[in-house]
Amino acid sequence: MSNVIKKAGLILIGAITGIMLSLNFSAIAKKDNIEAIHPLPIEELRTFAQVFGRIKSDYVESVEDKKLITEAINGMLVGLDPHSSYLDKDDYKELQIGTQGEFGGLGIQVTMEDGVVKVISPIEDTPAFRAGIRTGDLIVKLDDTIVKGMTLNDAIKLMRGKPNTPIKITIVREGETEPLIFNLVRDIIKIQSVKSKMIEPGYAYIRITQFQEQTGENLAQAIRTLFTENTESMKGLILDLRNDPGGLLNGAVAVSAAFLPENALVVYTEGRSPDAKMKLHANPEYYLRGPDEDYLKGLPSEVKTVPMITLVNGGSASASEIVAGALQDHKRSVVMGSQTFGKGSVQTILPLGNNTAIKLTTARYYTPNGQSIQAKGITPDILDEADSGDDQRLREADLNRHLTSGKKTETKKVDSDDTVKATSKPVNKKKIDKNKDEKNKAPIEFGSAEDLLLTQAMNYFKGITAPPEKKSDESDS
Repeated sequence: MSNVIKKAGLILIGAITGIMLSLNFSAIAKKDNIEAIHPLPIEELRTFAQVFGRIKSDYVESVEDKKLITEAINGMLVGLDPHSSYLDKDDYKELQIGTQGEFGGLGIQVTMEDGVVKVISPIEDTPAFRAGIRTGDLIVKLDDTIVKGMTLNDAIKLMRGKPNTPIKITIVREGETEPLIFNLVRDIIKIQSVKSKMIEPGYAYIRITQFQEQTGENLAQAIRTLFTENTESMKGLILDLRNDPGGLLNGAVAVSAAFLPENALVVYTEGRSPDAKMKLHANPEYYLRGPDEDYLKGLPSEVKTVPMITLVNGGSASASEIVAGALQDHKRSVVMGSQTFGKGSVQTILPLGNNTAIKLTTARYYTPNGQSIQAKGITPDILDEADSGDDQRLREADLNRHLTSGKKTETKKVDSDDTVKATSKPVNKKKIDKNKDEKNKAPIEFGSAEDLLLTQAMNYFKGITAPPEKKSDESDS
């Protein structure tokens, strides 16, 4: 038996070596001498082959080779960081559908934490949101299936499904002594990327819930409609990015470009390969896909100059952080709210053939002034002290294996007379009492009359709330 295992191991090492050499040479042919070929870890491959052989010969049940190899690939990627993963045919298809803004499921943004699915944020106007599922909730059971030990992709597959089919979700919530059970019905999750309205004459409100393929075009249409509907000069515009989990990078560039001067730097990325080093500007070549006509062309000129406030919170991640950071660094908008999520890494989808792919972290995002977003987030100019629940919100820095910011020291270029940059001035309003009734209250609809931060933004525009204090040239000791 040992000889059989040994032979199988040698054959497997040969196969893996051949595949890796093939991949290496293919990559080098495409990327002329990026770096020398690293020698293959023969000892580690031999150990891998021995484990493979033992499973094939001694495991209590027969296991297909395909399953073992797939799980090995999955393990390699999952062990890197919280956002790298292997995408099988179904996962790859779901990813493509998700960026188009419609899929069947519950409407929850989730991550995996210590073997349990943790809710990052429920998506507005979905079954999960309406049922009261909250950020930080731990999903421990899906119907009668224990989540512990599952991969994140497998858990997501169980939550998604045909519309109008029921699912029971068992949740552990901080502050609750007993698990909470939610009986939900799956629905077609149609994410309306851009919502807009006139709050009152002269004051416009735009909310972006997620960055999708059509977000830039939808934003352009919303801007045109708002400026047409407004019966007087535009006095203020509020861009709401709260609980926006991000999405497509070109969508973030398009949204930034709508409000920034042409060719202004929106974001840059740093990675190991030349392809991962990019500088993205407020220019059509960085947000249009293909030879389409520039949908931002011809927007009202006032959209570049109207006073702006951008609302963020701990659920603002990735693409929404890019937009907030760009508008903040260019002094285009006051940023108001609470510290953002801190998801500042770039995931590249690399197709492998047979309709599978890997989602691999390839770079980090940096704001125009060189601030890393990763595991840090965007610090608002005006902090929302009343959002007490945001202190308990899950953030990138809380995730296992999260990447660091990538910079040991960072300096932000801020003029000494800058009246917009971060002052950490708390919003002047009463703190929300952290009692049980408040915790279990239904989520406030952003943009509604009950939205306290929106009210505060309007008060700021009208001068009811004092503006941020002017930064002193002298640093505090």
